[in-house]
Amino acid sequence: MPKFMFIYHGGGRPETPEEGERVMAAWGAWMQGLGEALVDGGNPAGESKTVSANGVADDGGANPVSGYTLVNAADMAAACEMAKGCPILEGGAGTVEVAEAMEM
Repeated sequence: MPKFMFIYHGGGRPETPEEGERVMAAWGAWMQGLGEALVDGGNPAGESKTVSANGVADDGGANPVSGYTLVNAADMAAACEMAKGCPILEGGAGTVEVAEAMEM
């Protein structure tokens, strides 16, 4: 079965411990709902740098990555359906980029 990467952009860090608990519970429930499709729950990403032929930029690019998850899905449409339930989408806080992890 193909693997798909969910690459998160945007979102933010919780401002209070209570908000942190709520956010973590939402992510935990969503990931649990993915069941056996979940390959790697991933992690949030720290500040990034962009490396190019011109050197290293400290800005993380035009749309910095904020985290990732890896899932199994039958196809792109199924992976996108899974991603629609991601908590980062709540309130327009962020986006999920879905890409197939190509087998080599």
